[in-house]
Amino acid sequence: MLEPRIKAANFMWLLVMAWSSALVVESTIGVNWGTVTFRKLKPSTVVDLLKDNKIPKVKFFEADPDILKALMGSGIQVMVGIPNEMLALVSSSPAAADMWVRQNITTYMGKGGADIRYIAVGNEPFLTSYNGQFQNLVMPAIRNIQQSLVKANLAGYVKIVVPCNADAYESSLPSQGAFRPELTQIMTQLVQFLNSNGSPFIVNIYPFLSLYDNGDFPQDYAFFEGTTHPVIDGNNVYTNAFDGNYDTLVAALSQLGYGQMPIVIGEIGWPSDGAPSANLTAARVFNQGLINHVLGNKGTPLRPSAPPMDIYLFSLFDEGAKSILPGTFERHWGIFSFDGQAKYPLHLGLGNKVLKNAKNVEYLPSRWCVANPSRTNDLTIVANHMRLACSVADCTTLNYGGSCNGIGEKGNISYAFNSYYQLQMQDARSCDFDGLGMVTSSDPSVGNCRFLVGVTDKGSHSSSTQTKYQLWVLILFVMIQRSILS
Repeated sequence: MLEPRIKAANFMWLLVMAWSSALVVESTIGVNWGTVTFRKLKPSTVVDLLKDNKIPKVKFFEADPDILKALMGSGIQVMVGIPNEMLALVSSSPAAADMWVRQNITTYMGKGGADIRYIAVGNEPFLTSYNGQFQNLVMPAIRNIQQSLVKANLAGYVKIVVPCNADAYESSLPSQGAFRPELTQIMTQLVQFLNSNGSPFIVNIYPFLSLYDNGDFPQDYAFFEGTTHPVIDGNNVYTNAFDGNYDTLVAALSQLGYGQMPIVIGEIGWPSDGAPSANLTAARVFNQGLINHVLGNKGTPLRPSAPPMDIYLFSLFDEGAKSILPGTFERHWGIFSFDGQAKYPLHLGLGNKVLKNAKNVEYLPSRWCVANPSRTNDLTIVANHMRLACSVADCTTLNYGGSCNGIGEKGNISYAFNSYYQLQMQDARSCDFDGLGMVTSSDPSVGNCRFLVGVTDKGSHSSSTQTKYQLWVLILFVMIQRSILS
């Protein structure tokens, strides 16, 4: 008789939380907490960092049990993701969907638990570069997860969303926005589902990428300080890329009959290193301009009444293990560096005028691995070792436009060696490089080029390992279920 009482208690808790959240109508600033990194802070350290900076919402790309445990009782609203790699299984097996919800949602919710508000089914599954790989899996996965939430008595509180890239829609002018022709049918189904369940449309917008990919893109149009190249659309004038992109989505939704659907910005930000136009100054100017724009309730030409807008900054930390196929800037989106130290002054409008750094971070000793000045004359041998070091560690700041691009030949060698050395937790053998490296206690950092010292509080799993583990557990569970039924 105990289980119905527990469910009833949880149901009352959900009612209270839903009522209290309904009173909040202001725009809010959240963050994406990515975990594709070699150096992870303890989840408890990061949760304290979020609380110290009064950040009320956080978004993940997968469900990490250690992180969800750390968030229990924090009051921070959570969006948990189902990776694209899991869509095939979840879409084909209601049992797998039930198990995923049980493992990653129900387990952590309830009084004193994690405040999970959204499940993101996939991440940019309609991206052009995927060539339709996940397109037909989205709606079946959504329906299965929704039924699993109904069974768990959570469907009224936890909402399903699908973060979309801005390439899902297109137009030469915002007012003519439309979803890509091959997506019209599935987008109609998606927005109908979102609307009937009270879920917002989530979109990721990146003005930086527009600037990076197009040499003719006006640089000042990417920011919020006015432009000499405004976009004229009838009576509407657009002075920044964000408003133009946002209204293109509004127009696309209007074409489907859902022009008033709530829109949440799932990812937006500016990288601070690794490429031209990716630097600390540009990142600060963009992010502060964005925050002021959103919290100022200025609205857009197609939505001048300025409904509250939630945004999730991308991202909380740099992620040094991410793929650099999109560009070497990809590892440098964080408003904090990997060790939880603020990169630049930023007023989130959440009570603190500047970002507060992470507390009680456990660093390795103040030691660095640098090039041995008496042994680095043979550049062929050195180049081979540098390639080895940088194939494992992150050397993207050495690239053109990066903060360490101008530190000279010996500096480049030292940076590569040190990146590898810190990644190996300062194992003395990792600084040998056939006698080309040496350990020093003198910080070799130069100007804005920071030679890192590692942290000791590493996470136990990478996100890719966690995702693969969950996927195999689900596959095994489904196989057992089918074996029993047959």
